[in-house]
Amino acid sequence: MTQWKLGVIGGSGLYQLDELTHQQWLEIASPWGEPSSAVLSGQISGVDVVFLPRHGTGHSIPPSAINARANIDVLKRAGCTDIVSVTAVGSLQAHLPPGTFAIVDQFIDWTRGRAGSFFDGGMVAHVSMADPVCPRLASLAAQAARGLDIPHVVQATYLAMEGPQFSSRAESQLYRSWGCDVIGMTAMPEAKLAREAELPYASICMVTDYDAWRVDEAAVDVSSVLEVMHANAAAGKALVAQLVRQLPQVREPSPVDTCLDMAIVGDPADGDARLGAILARRLAAAK
Repeated sequence: MTQWKLGVIGGSGLYQLDELTHQQWLEIASPWGEPSSAVLSGQISGVDVVFLPRHGTGHSIPPSAINARANIDVLKRAGCTDIVSVTAVGSLQAHLPPGTFAIVDQFIDWTRGRAGSFFDGGMVAHVSMADPVCPRLASLAAQAARGLDIPHVVQATYLAMEGPQFSSRAESQLYRSWGCDVIGMTAMPEAKLAREAELPYASICMVTDYDAWRVDEAAVDVSSVLEVMHANAAAGKALVAQLVRQLPQVREPSPVDTCLDMAIVGDPADGDARLGAILARRLAAAK
């Protein structure tokens, strides 16, 4: 596929894209259950974009209840070629103050009990998550941030916690000792599922707080998070729009586009019927 169709998953503070034209809400059914919302289809500078609010249109879905499989599945069914995720995070490092953006390149999944794979019966697939983020999209995000003079860092490590509670001070210190840079509640299993769906994925994180590791100051609370989040929202929207404008006119193939070729054990024809969108390319090639 030589044309871009960018899926944008908006997290806390990013519930719409102001520059999206030709807007149309689309209800797309998924065999994996209810997605967080209908998707908003439109264009930015002539590029097709599909927006999905991760927590629902009124931020009514807590992190643990997000149906990430349905969300990724409907973006795949909508014809997306790539996904950019925007999310609010806490900082685990002094050089990442609130207001900074982090372009993530690694994750540690510390969630529990979430459905983390499309391949949970009927057939097996083992995709590589050694490099979980698309370098092309991450580079474009960093380029957009530089062009807009948005304070940002690259190559950050994201600790995905279960939530919805914030960390204890001991947990926050533990995650720092692991070398983590930011902490959030929603990037996993979202990034893993995007890889299984053969969708290159990048994560843009808006730092809203210092989590709980700074013992000489008050711990994070919702009011402080919301204050910074609202201030960051305009920058987040501008960054996504600039990223879209910087997309190359022709989308060159990504290794992620065909990553299931080296991951599936067994015959794709024997897969769960719910895998129709995920395995569509493989099943078409087998005919």
